[in-house]
Amino acid sequence: MCLERAAAHAICATKRHALLRIGICGPLIAITINQPGAAQTPDSLPARHEAEAFQPNHLPTLQVARATGPIEIDGELDDAGWIDAVRAMDFAEHFPNEGEKPPVESEVWITYDEEALYLAFVAYDDPGAIRASLRDRDEMWNDDYFGILLDTYADASWAYFLFANPLGVQGDSRWSANAGEDASFDIIYYTEAKISNEGYQVEMAIPFKSLRFPNRDVQTWRVNFWRTWPRDSRAQHTWAGIDRDDPCFLCQFGTLTGIEGVKPGGALELMPAVVASQAGQLRSDEDPGSGIENEDPDGELSLFVRYPFSSGLTTEAAFNPDFSQVESDVAQIDVNRTFALFFPERRPFFQEGGDLFRSPFNVLYTRQFNDPIATGKLIGRMGRTTLAYLAAVDEHSPILLPFQERSFVGQGGRSISNVARFQQTFLRDSYVGAIVTDRRFDGGNGSGTTAGIDGRFRILDNYSIEYQALASYTDEPDDPNLTEDVNSLTFDGGKHTAAFDGESYWGHAVFLGFERNARTWFFDIDYWASSPTFRADLGFQFQNDFHRATMLQGLILYPDSRFVDQVIPVFVAQRIWNFDGLRKEDALVGNLEIAWKGDTRTVFEYVRWRERFAGIDFDNGYNLFVYLRSGFSEMFRPGFYVSHGRRIARFQDPPTMGKGTDAEVWLEFKPLTRWVIEPSLNYSQLDDLVTGDHYFSGYIFRTRTTLQFTREFFLRLVVQYNNFSEELSIEPLLTYRLNPFTLFYIGSTQGYQDFDDPHGLTATRRQYFAKFQYLFRG
Repeated sequence: MCLERAAAHAICATKRHALLRIGICGPLIAITINQPGAAQTPDSLPARHEAEAFQPNHLPTLQVARATGPIEIDGELDDAGWIDAVRAMDFAEHFPNEGEKPPVESEVWITYDEEALYLAFVAYDDPGAIRASLRDRDEMWNDDYFGILLDTYADASWAYFLFANPLGVQGDSRWSANAGEDASFDIIYYTEAKISNEGYQVEMAIPFKSLRFPNRDVQTWRVNFWRTWPRDSRAQHTWAGIDRDDPCFLCQFGTLTGIEGVKPGGALELMPAVVASQAGQLRSDEDPGSGIENEDPDGELSLFVRYPFSSGLTTEAAFNPDFSQVESDVAQIDVNRTFALFFPERRPFFQEGGDLFRSPFNVLYTRQFNDPIATGKLIGRMGRTTLAYLAAVDEHSPILLPFQERSFVGQGGRSISNVARFQQTFLRDSYVGAIVTDRRFDGGNGSGTTAGIDGRFRILDNYSIEYQALASYTDEPDDPNLTEDVNSLTFDGGKHTAAFDGESYWGHAVFLGFERNARTWFFDIDYWASSPTFRADLGFQFQNDFHRATMLQGLILYPDSRFVDQVIPVFVAQRIWNFDGLRKEDALVGNLEIAWKGDTRTVFEYVRWRERFAGIDFDNGYNLFVYLRSGFSEMFRPGFYVSHGRRIARFQDPPTMGKGTDAEVWLEFKPLTRWVIEPSLNYSQLDDLVTGDHYFSGYIFRTRTTLQFTREFFLRLVVQYNNFSEELSIEPLLTYRLNPFTLFYIGSTQGYQDFDDPHGLTATRRQYFAKFQYLFRG
């Protein structure tokens, strides 16, 4: 059984405040709340004041003064420029003990000059208890870290999250009230840090040309300062107090005033790159002993250009861009899956404005731009109004066709794509938006257009209504060879064929949700519908012809216990039926998540389900799911899940009911501050329910080892073995990264396959590659 998505309930955001997601399909339903736990106070730390004597800062204000002297970012706080810096103090716990005084003191110093905003984060602590890793940027979230949450437009629409750990390793993201957190976002800022006898301190400079903000003489920004303190659990401390009963996270920031005479934009960025590679593959697929035949070495030049105007408009263009990935996607088990697999976007070009294109239906999936010749992007943020435009000319365009019980993935030819997005925020944590996507194949041979509106309206503080309505128009290419695997299929009651035979049709999709977000009680009631003819050619819509109604109810309980921080019971009911009114799926789910001391979480879940697949009714389905993840130790961070129950053997003819087990175990092992080993093993098995006949079993083993020489220079080795395909992949990579955009790397991918004797494990493919990219900034 595969329920595609039971519900989604966001309490706040990810990484540093609460997020609750329910997603179905291996495991059937998994709840993750990334809200860290409690902390114990070392005897040597400052004593806690009585809770009654402490009051969190409510919407505090800081008046910033211009630096009275120069500041050198070296981790020392003895420069003359810090003398008159304003200080943010009196931090409060956000978790686990909301609103109480933390066991450790924190303070932030703030000043500026005409070039940058300067911050000094002072974290008092027992130096022997501090967690710090020398890692690549954005890989320090398991450590202690301290930073700023900055809303430069002061409208609670989106904010920069800029952090550093006690060794100065950076972590940044962007959080949007409409789309959550974008962890792939990067900007240039500078940090140095040191661990002292009193804790640790981080010195940070954020160039104004890295930020987007209004073009006015005097700035008024919203800000919060956030410290994560992982000890017995992962405590969170903030300067502006955060009320868990208020679902608008950004609305609770403090205010930063006093910054005058600084200007946004105006920094032209040119980023040329040169890429060299050589690929080789087995001379003959029929003869494993034929050896590798190398292709001629290949070289490519590319250019990226960006200019942020002072009006809040940013324009970007990339010519002959290198959109390759230096690390392969984590392999997924798809032996019994009929729908396309989703892989996250990793390519840097799509960072700026990526949050703007998100909506309830995934109508823009940027990996649909596969091999572009040129791309362009325009982002305009004017007050509470945001406009975005994206265009690309793609040489080899991916094709994703959704159907009721399966999807088809293929490859098309050259295409031109255009995407336009509008968003207007209003009131408190509310917005209205519109989106249009259009892709047209070369020579007028087919096109796909999707357009619609979406929005959210917050009412009565804790309640909100979300919606989206979309229409699509598809003009198929007249080339059945592109859809050879599904040419025999029909849809919409036999009115249309799956083959690309020049048909054209309209489709529609609708989403309506009503939810409550609060400290203790939350619910989410959703309705989704996608007609048999709805398609999103530039999105990731892998299924259509369905109505789906979901009801989720849950509680977040905070027991007064030495062992438990949170207990979260959740109940979900779901029904899916098609556009002919035929019931397709029913499910009832009970889920219990417990957040234990020691930064440990467990999930226990039981699902009862029934489904109609390939014209056959499968009743009395069930699934039991158990999950554990622990950060009890800085050196060892283990986790696992096991999912066992009845499954439909979908590729049997006819499909039958089976009994299956899916499991995964993983570990983050840090033997040294600069050395991390991350092995994982993913296993799946399915047998016939009645006869016990074995349908399949197998595993995927992957390990990722990183040795960090400095913050900029590291060696990474990824080894992955797929037992289902009997393929081994070895990927060494040596990288020097001066900042997110200036880098040099050299690496290779070596592929092997396990053949019958006498060949055994034999090299079948390999690639060597190198890239140099440099950011020139005006």
